[in-house]
This record gives sequence, structure tokens and C-alpha cells, in this order.
Amino acid sequence: MLGRAAGTHLHALANARDPRRVTTRPRRRSIGSQHARGRTRASPEEIDADLVAIVERVMRRVRAAHRVGRTVVLRLRFGDFTRATRSLTLAHPTSGTQAVLDAARDLYASAEPLVDKRGLTLIGLSVAGLVDDLPLQLQLPFEPSDRALLDRALDEIRERFGTSAVTRAVLLGRTGELAMPLLPD
Repeated sequence: MLGRAAGTHLHALANARDPRRVTTRPRRRSIGSQHARGRTRASPEEIDADLVAIVERVMRRVRAAHRVGRTVVLRLRFGDFTRATRSLTLAHPTSGTQAVLDAARDLYASAEPLVDKRGLTLIGLSVAGLVDDLPLQLQLPFEPSDRALLDRALDEIRERFGTSAVTRAVLLGRTGELAMPLLPD
């Protein structure tokens, strides 16, 4: 009824013999979400609430997929159906909600004059540049806003391994350590 070739192929498939090569789908390169706002004007607080909800949803999906991303992309559609896209690449891959939310708010702030002028009908956000969240090489945060974190990390290293474990380059090769008695707090 099927013919010789089709019958042979169907018989092989029915007996779990498939000569075709198994190909897997490549992992997605970005995860995103969007929200259609409609044509009514929204206050900045409402738009920020939408942005927070979208970031929460996207980052929950990123963490559930065991991924980290580096590029935050904000998509906007205006009342005249024109579109704008803004993106920001973070210094380090992250799955942290707050880091992505801060980036998204910065991107929205750069586009806010257009939103005020044209109105906003859709807001979307995606995190791109996804990689597996396998153990990555740890990186010290050298951004000016993260200097307190660097100081805390250096203090912990010195406390655990001694004061000579880590030092500033200017102090390399100096003899003697500046020591002073410490009073209890």
C-alpha cells in the first residue's frame, strides 16, 4: 500500500531504528518579554511598574534556564507606531534582577523625551548574550560605584591569609609593615 521504500522506512521507525542524524536545537541567545500598554497615556510611575514587572519576569526565566546575560535591550513602540530600541552591555554577565533593572531604567531614561512626545504603546525588555551559568572566572568589580565591594573583598583576604597576601603595587618591595595597635570596637 505504501510502496517498498516507504514501507521499509516505516517498519524501521516502528522498531526504533532511525538512520537520520539527531540534531539538537541551539540554545536561545536571548530571553525577553513585553507588555502592550494600549493608546492611553500612562504616568511615569505606571511605566516604571511595568518595567519592574517585565524585568522580574525575564530574570526569573533567565535563572530558571541556568543562564546569565550581558546585554540589556529595551524595545519601545510609540503612539504613531514607530519603534525605538536601546541597548546596554554590562561589564559582567549577570542573572541579578537589580543589575538588569538599573540598566533598564537608565535605558528608559534616555528614551523618555520620545515617550513624552509620542506616547508609549508597548514596552519590552530582553537579556541577550546568554551563556550557561556554569562556574565562571570571578572578576573583581573595578567600577567606581563598586569600590566598597573591592575594599571588603581585600579586607577578607587579608584577614584570612595575612596582611601580606594582597597589597597595592606601590607597596611592593617595601621592608617592614606599618603596624599599629588596634583597640576593640
